[in-house]
Amino acid sequence: MTYETLYQEILTKKSYLCVGLDTDSQLIPPHFQRLNNPILAFNQMIIEATADLCVAYKINTAFYESMGAKGWEIMEKTLNLIPETHLTIADAKRGDIGNTVTQYAKAFFEQMQFDAVTVAPYMGADSVKPFLQFAGKWVILLALTSNASSQDFQFETLASGERLFEKVLQTSQNWADKTQMMYVVGATQTEELAKIRGLAPEHFLLVPGIGAQGGSLAEVSQIGMNKHCGLLVNVSRSIIYASAELDFAEKARQEAQNIQQEMAVYLDKYLGIAGLKD
Repeated sequence: MTYETLYQEILTKKSYLCVGLDTDSQLIPPHFQRLNNPILAFNQMIIEATADLCVAYKINTAFYESMGAKGWEIMEKTLNLIPETHLTIADAKRGDIGNTVTQYAKAFFEQMQFDAVTVAPYMGADSVKPFLQFAGKWVILLALTSNASSQDFQFETLASGERLFEKVLQTSQNWADKTQMMYVVGATQTEELAKIRGLAPEHFLLVPGIGAQGGSLAEVSQIGMNKHCGLLVNVSRSIIYASAELDFAEKARQEAQNIQQEMAVYLDKYLGIAGLKD
């Protein structure tokens, strides 16, 4: 999916919602346990209930990798259920070098056919550039995360006076432009979001942490939106686990719709009618 195609999907749906399929077999409604493939059946119903309200799906690969070969099969089948109009993200947070990182890229971009993968930048360009060799694919680089211990390294001040996350943003833009690279920025880091948007004015930001983690959609939208929206706000638990009863898909849709309707307000407020028709 291209930058322009993603932007047009956002305008068409008036949504920049990314639904996280971080599906835990212990948290899905109990009646699914009677099925042969409970996680796949659950994912299918979530996708069917939310596809018209979101522009992307993010699959946290750990929830599938932990099940071994069966989990990889479920992940691939889930990916195949997602409409082609949606950006698909492998939230794998890979980071390695040489032939190893090339194999990771092949796994997610050739074998699985994801559109994007999250990548850790700690080992520098060698751990990122192999992912960028795949035409039409995206790297989503960890920039500033929302966990409490992000302070351990990401805010470290370097000799240059930059903090480490600022150095990541500045340096990585020499590797790829806005059409190939996005950045992960936690929604609970809104006090830094204006600085990040200043350093990466054109790039899309993947923002987790709305909903169950306490991030504010209003603040993220006000501070982080650019002229092409430039935001993908990921919501996982508050949508997919909106109910543990038989009405779980209906409740998931209601939660996704509430978020989409709020997003439509911000798109109109910050982009305006002209922006929505650009």
